[in-house]
Amino acid sequence: MEPRISFITLGVADLERATRFYEQGLGLPRLGTPPSVTFFELGKTWLALWSRESLAADAGVAAQPSGFPGFSLAHNVRSPAEVDALLAHVATVGGTILKPGHETDWGGYCGYFSDPDGFLWEVAYNPDFPHV
Repeated sequence: MEPRISFITLGVADLERATRFYEQGLGLPRLGTPPSVTFFELGKTWLALWSRESLAADAGVAAQPSGFPGFSLAHNVRSPAEVDALLAHVATVGGTILKPGHETDWGGYCGYFSDPDGFLWEVAYNPDFPHV
C-alpha cells in the first residue's frame, strides 16, 4: 500500500449542520458535490461528510455511535497563540472545547475540540513538525 490517505469520511447526524460548521465555521474549501455528501479539499487528502446511516450501510456496520471512536484528527499551527486563537474561534461557530491550549510533555502546545457530531480534533503547535 502506498503511504497516503485519500479520504477521511465522517458519518454525521445532520449533513447541513456539519457542512456549515466546516465550510463557514472553519473556512475549509468546499468542492462541488452531490446533495448527499460534502467534500472539502485538504491538500492531497479530502474530507468527506456523509450521513452516519449511509456511511454505516456502505461499510456494513451498525450506525449507532459507540462512544469514543478511538481516534482524533489533528491540525498543526505555527505557534501556541494560533492554537488558542483557533480554539476560541471554534467555540463561537458550534464546536465544543474539550481541553484548552496547554503546554505538553513533548515540548509543544495543544488543545482539543469536538465538532457538532463529537469528532475529536487536536489543534497543536509542534516545533518539530515540518508540515505547517
